[in-house]
Amino acid sequence: MIEHNQAVALWNRCLSFIKDNVNATAFKTWFEPIVPLKYEATEKALTIGVPSPFFYEYLEEKYVGLLRAAIYKEIGEGTELMYSILTDKTNHITVNIEGTKRSSALPEQTPVYNGNKTPNPLQAPAPQDLDPHLNPNYNFENFIKGNSNEFSRTVAETVAQNPARTFNPLFIYGPSGVGKTHLINAIGTRIKELYPEKRVLYVSAHLFQVQYTDSVRTNHFNDFISFYQTIDVLIIDDIQEFAGVTKTQNTFFHIFNHLHQNGKQLILTSDRAPVMLQGMEERLLTRFKWGLVAELEKPDIELRKNILRNKIKRDGLAIPESVISYIAESVNESVRELEGIVNSLLAQSILFKREIDLDLAQRIVRKAVKCAESKPMTVSDIITKVCEHYKIDETAIHTKTRKREVVQVRQVAMYLAKKHTDTSSSKIGQLIGNKDHATVLHACKIVKDQVDVDKTFKAEIEEIEMSLRTR
Repeated sequence: MIEHNQAVALWNRCLSFIKDNVNATAFKTWFEPIVPLKYEATEKALTIGVPSPFFYEYLEEKYVGLLRAAIYKEIGEGTELMYSILTDKTNHITVNIEGTKRSSALPEQTPVYNGNKTPNPLQAPAPQDLDPHLNPNYNFENFIKGNSNEFSRTVAETVAQNPARTFNPLFIYGPSGVGKTHLINAIGTRIKELYPEKRVLYVSAHLFQVQYTDSVRTNHFNDFISFYQTIDVLIIDDIQEFAGVTKTQNTFFHIFNHLHQNGKQLILTSDRAPVMLQGMEERLLTRFKWGLVAELEKPDIELRKNILRNKIKRDGLAIPESVISYIAESVNESVRELEGIVNSLLAQSILFKREIDLDLAQRIVRKAVKCAESKPMTVSDIITKVCEHYKIDETAIHTKTRKREVVQVRQVAMYLAKKHTDTSSSKIGQLIGNKDHATVLHACKIVKDQVDVDKTFKAEIEEIEMSLRTR
């Protein structure tokens, strides 16, 4: 009974972690039906019941990494996950099957290359002398956390705390510019801080290929192999570049096996998941999935805003919140693009001695980013948004009333229609209060002059423009 109660309590904690890292449908389908059966403290083994062999196989294929992460975080290192099939779901009568024991993840013995007497261009210096080629500006402290990257960051910190103890290899994938290089550099930097004696090396897949080719050309192949077999933490960026390069893959296969067998940590990144890597040997793809495959997604809008705020603070800039919101809404592909826009704003502001405002941001974004095509803005859209902002009925601006608040709303609508649509002044006048061409031009001048001198009014106009962009 105690074992069962413990299992329930521990599994509920694991479920909380899992729920935060899968969508609601997946959680309901694949995790809610699981029944915690017992936890054996002396053996550090948690047994869970699943409805069928197929269910077990699907969990092992699709969610084994997430299950390991949850168990490691909530129960502790070295915990084994055991499965039983629930043959009688009501009374929890079970048939045991083999679970995910850590010993089952070890590869077969592979050959180790010996060095020769040829001088080694890749000398193996002492740990403190080996340049890890890490970027010190990429660390956990300035890696901004959000919903779209929280899981990958948590796993990365776990690996940094205990290299080669769990999640080995760690395979991080995602599109260009989402922070993969930042995250793996942060892992390497943290490991060097905690374990200065470890030999940590960051290398791009491209540089690895160049080194390999040079070693063959200069008869230093064995030295190349020997050097890489001395590394404690090997970090390879953009592993997808090995695709189609058979000899490089074969060499890396032996290095991978040697390091993994000897308890060394491997960290790899790619722009796509292992299953999507074309031109990669199956034996390598299998090994990539031995540890944990974690996706680093494109930043969501809240994360994009926080990244911008952090960048702006670091650069000592003063940028209105409306501009931050506009950039975050418009630039949704990568962190790199966001930071590039801020750099452009800073340069334009310094060169032309002008304030950073929404108009400047719009100009830069239009030039730098291919914004998603949206439905063209119409005069009708503008009338609706302006009236909503000032809380005035749309019919009011079409009347002949000279009430000050209505006149101002009418003028703002004319100004924005002239600025954001290709509609002629005459047509704008017809659509807004049935006014003439001259009235529209006069309204535009009044609004523009007020924008130039009244910051509060300018902020109002920018807020309306933002609502029009996100309509």
